[in-house]
Amino acid sequence: MGKGGEKGGESGEPEAQIRFYTWEEIQKHNLRTDKWLVIERKVYNITKWANRHPGGQRVISHCAGEDATDAFQAFHINPTLVQKFLKPLLIGELAPGEPSQDRDKNSQLVEDFRTLRKTAEDMNLFRANPLFFSLYLGHIIAMEVAAWLMVSYFGTGWITTLLLACLLTTSQAQAGWLQHDFGHLSVFKKSSWNHIVHKFVIGHLKGASANWWNHRHFQHHAKPNIFKKDPDVNMLHIFVLGDTQPVEYGKKKLKYLPYNHQHEYFFLTKILLSFLIPCSHALPNLNTFMHFFHFGQGWTLLECLRPPSSQLTGKVIPDPARALYMLPSKFLESHWFVWVTQMNHIPMEIDCEKHRDWLSSQVAATCNIEQSFFNDWFTGHLNFQIEHHLFPTMPRHNFWKVKPLVKSLCAKYGVQYEEKPLGKAFVDIVG
Repeated sequence: MGKGGEKGGESGEPEAQIRFYTWEEIQKHNLRTDKWLVIERKVYNITKWANRHPGGQRVISHCAGEDATDAFQAFHINPTLVQKFLKPLLIGELAPGEPSQDRDKNSQLVEDFRTLRKTAEDMNLFRANPLFFSLYLGHIIAMEVAAWLMVSYFGTGWITTLLLACLLTTSQAQAGWLQHDFGHLSVFKKSSWNHIVHKFVIGHLKGASANWWNHRHFQHHAKPNIFKKDPDVNMLHIFVLGDTQPVEYGKKKLKYLPYNHQHEYFFLTKILLSFLIPCSHALPNLNTFMHFFHFGQGWTLLECLRPPSSQLTGKVIPDPARALYMLPSKFLESHWFVWVTQMNHIPMEIDCEKHRDWLSSQVAATCNIEQSFFNDWFTGHLNFQIEHHLFPTMPRHNFWKVKPLVKSLCAKYGVQYEEKPLGKAFVDIVG
């Protein structure tokens, strides 16, 4: 049971009773119907509020029974505002004799990481450069306009189609990296502006749901490479990942697919993905209204209403032909997307929850790719995956500035900081 105490106010009247809790008691409240968590030594009961959490109920529920201080700071660009929502959920504090960190985490490492974050804030590394993102959006729009002009002047021959495929692949891939920036609230100071532009980029330029992306991606960031918590390693029995999952499948004699050949059908899945995306555009009504009604994304409706280049130029392309017309672009884009998004995580540790501190858990599940102008552009700065996972709201153009500080802290505590060439990262996925 938590211990109680009272404080006297200036008027001499007793204030509300403050209850104190131990970690042993807090850790019991990690059930679906009973969820507590700790932020800066304050204990909150989030059981009923989790379903209203803007980032989704799962991501906050994954931190139940734990110290969520670093996760809280990582995901919110205005913690003071968010504290207003937390205040009604406050039920007490950690008992005076309890450590600030749960499960015997290295308290000095945790404090040093928080000091590093404060240093980054003092260096204004969480402040975005508007010119960078304006030029980035501009070069995406310029490529789409160029594609329309190519169809207008050169028609829809094979050579033009192949050139268009390369151009549209590039614009769509770069739009994918850009929506990632706004989704992480790393561009504008106000969350609402980030959300609005995110819905425009992912909905109108990409034809996907912002709510769906937020629901999945924030879980991935909170618990990367953790089974049952990170949806990105929930492969629905298509792949077995890490060191422990293949052993578990072997013991249970589960063999939905020939897993000894998964490195071969890995390529097939990307080909299938490239077929599914254009087919969904060939049936815009079903695709549009499923997104609109189930995900609330009016922006997706705009994406399907966005006239293709054939309509803008007066060249008529029937719907079935338009699907084939889009196929080369989607085929290339699916490869680009899968290779880049998987190279930082799939070769790393994939296992069950180990309740590590924020720094250790993120670095164990992520690796960096060597920096160069091409690598930065090609990956949307996801070659700085470690820095991005530690500070998800930091604008990507500042990752290189905080990188030396992160490497130094990792070296101090013997935390492995892995960085590799781009080509080796691709090969390691197959390995």
